Amino acid sequence: MTNQREQYEAATRALHAPFAVVDLAAFRANATALTRRAHGRPVRVVSKSLRCRHLMRAALDLPGYAGIMAFTLPEALWLATDEEQGPLSDDILVAYPTADRDALARLARTPRAARAITLMVDSTAHLDLVTAAVAEASGARGPDAPPIRVCLDIDTSWQPLGPRLRVGTYRSPVRTPAQAAALARAVLRRPELLLDGVMAYEGQIAGVGDAPPGKPLLGRVLRGVQRRSAVELARRRAAVVGAVREVADVRFVNGGGTGSLHTTGRERAVTELAAGSGFYHPHLFDHFRAFDGRPAALFALPVVRRPAPDVATVLGGGYPASGPVDALRPPVPHLPEGLSYTAGEGAGEVQTPLVGAAARDLEVGDRVWMRHAKAGEMCERFGTLHLVDGDTGEYLGSAPTYRGEGRTFL
Repeated sequence: MTNQREQYEAATRALHAPFAVVDLAAFRANATALTRRAHGRPVRVVSKSLRCRHLMRAALDLPGYAGIMAFTLPEALWLATDEEQGPLSDDILVAYPTADRDALARLARTPRAARAITLMVDSTAHLDLVTAAVAEASGARGPDAPPIRVCLDIDTSWQPLGPRLRVGTYRSPVRTPAQAAALARAVLRRPELLLDGVMAYEGQIAGVGDAPPGKPLLGRVLRGVQRRSAVELARRRAAVVGAVREVADVRFVNGGGTGSLHTTGRERAVTELAAGSGFYHPHLFDHFRAFDGRPAALFALPVVRRPAPDVATVLGGGYPASGPVDALRPPVPHLPEGLSYTAGEGAGEVQTPLVGAAARDLEVGDRVWMRHAKAGEMCERFGTLHLVDGDTGEYLGSAPTYRGEGRTFL
């Protein structure tokens, strides 16, 4: 770790903290490890986790990656039709439903976007929104305008005792083969739409570490729950896909995430996977037993105070991750090793005191290297990602984040 800190310091000697970096050597190593776990399935690049077009393009240029999973329709429209840098992909799946009527109207009026973008739906209310947008845009659509592509979102939660005991995220109300087939038939009744795919993302497996630090008993419980959930879901996902394909053929069946590629990739019903967090390997992903990654995205904060011999105070740092409020949500001090938060202040908006043996050796102007709990959320704090090679200590340039390009989609 000492050598790693020296490499980062050497690569960024000319920069003034705070700033964010992506270690491209670690990024590429993580990308290779992700596809190695995918069992030959192509992997969609999850934009929410990268939020940087340059790095998304770099990922798509690597073997094993195809298509993008976006998180909003305005974002997908930008990625599919940007005239300045050119389209990033002609295969963009929007992972969440939209109620943005203006964006839907733009999609309906733009044939290039309609051919590239697939919307997520889980109810006839979503279908009605899309068909209304198409009707409103009818004057701007030519006779050869393509239909709007849609994908069915399937609930993946594990419910061993029915809805009273639910393990997993609240996403889609579509759970059973019969419900999926009924929604597929509802799509077919609307000639403006094309049923393009099925998605079933198992967040309770892909996004929940099975080795929580300091909690071995909870880890055993989590692993047992995840095993049972994976078995149940594999059977139900296959049945859902079979029921939908009896109604209409679909181009793809998407599943998995960084934490579940190695299991979901074995399912015959799944044709493609998705991953994003694994490229950056934020600290929440340290707590999975099935794989190891290299921290690739970090941010450096300057030491601005020494209020006591064993305390070093850095500028900023209060960048908590979304999700349940717990001890794992704040960033973690990464380098130098041996730093931690104070119990009374934690990670502060403007300043953060850090304690530990390493604090004694830090001086005003030194840097502390931090890791965010999640991947893309770090990019909402910085307009630029400085690209470095953590193996050689080289500075390789910079790339704007979404925020740096003036794009804040959520």
